[in-house]
Amino acid sequence: YLEESAFLTNVPLARDGGMSIWFLTDKTLPPDHRPILCSCETFRNHTFLSDQEGRLNEGITHSVASVFCNPQYRRRGYATRLLAELAKILPTWQAETGQCIGSILFSDIGSIFYAKRGWHPFPLNSQIDIDAKLVPNASQLGIKSIVEEDLNQLCKDDEAMIRETVTSTPTGKLRMMIVPDLDHMLWHIRKEDFACDKIFGKQPRFKGAVTGQPDNRIWVIWTHRYYGHPHTNPLENTLYILRVVIENQIADPEQREHQVGQMREILWAAQHEAAEWDLRTVKLWDPGYLLQDIVKRTGVQHRRVEREDESIASLMWFGEGNGKEDIVEWLGNEKYGWC
Repeated sequence: YLEESAFLTNVPLARDGGMSIWFLTDKTLPPDHRPILCSCETFRNHTFLSDQEGRLNEGITHSVASVFCNPQYRRRGYATRLLAELAKILPTWQAETGQCIGSILFSDIGSIFYAKRGWHPFPLNSQIDIDAKLVPNASQLGIKSIVEEDLNQLCKDDEAMIRETVTSTPTGKLRMMIVPDLDHMLWHIRKEDFACDKIFGKQPRFKGAVTGQPDNRIWVIWTHRYYGHPHTNPLENTLYILRVVIENQIADPEQREHQVGQMREILWAAQHEAAEWDLRTVKLWDPGYLLQDIVKRTGVQHRRVEREDESIASLMWFGEGNGKEDIVEWLGNEKYGWC
């Protein structure tokens, strides 16, 4: 874990000030005698914010991750103090790179602790779980496997579509979205590379799957995530869908049958990839109504799960108003935005 953490400081999302490391200590003690009482990391995210009329602004958010106290320092309020100090700094931290819209985190200790400290839990914590299975793979299905060289253009196409969507379909709310750019995809993929090198001595070739013609494509980008060795502790090992893109958002359910077939093939490809790499489950975060309908109609067996204790999406808002879901719509709360 420590070796991986050091390795990840050199990937694009972390480089050039993208990642900041924070710790709480006692400044009254002399240098080299100051204990690290609590620590965390933040990551700078390129973020879109559209107003109630659909006008698009660009800024940044800071993701808080890896809040940690050594056991001997726990239950003394150090994490609370660290977060309180951080909340004062983040609104203007790295402001030269863009207006800071807010701070996000994904709590693994439920919603209460961070809510009391200013990070409001959003009701965006559902996911679709699908068991790994050796069904036909992408090649057998006649769809294209995504490799790393494809990612940059796909992310650019995705961003262009997001810009058009948020400006052409205002909802009367502020709409915030972490941009699903290449840096975020590579953050997860480099974690994948590191783990797979250690476990298998090789790296996965395929990063997702895409089907359809331009303007009518569906694609997913995925990552292989190991929480334990597949031979000894495999239960939590997961193929996460980082991002789902449906280019043609058809409003009429009766006109989606072709997309149902496309999605069925995509999900089969994901199931096969998971099974081939000794992963137990395919997980897809924050499925909207359109995606839920399409997945349901594929006939692929799945479960919808509400996360109550882990990866709870939470927002500290730096703009006007309370920043809760009655004012702000958080778009694209998918796994790519987790760090």
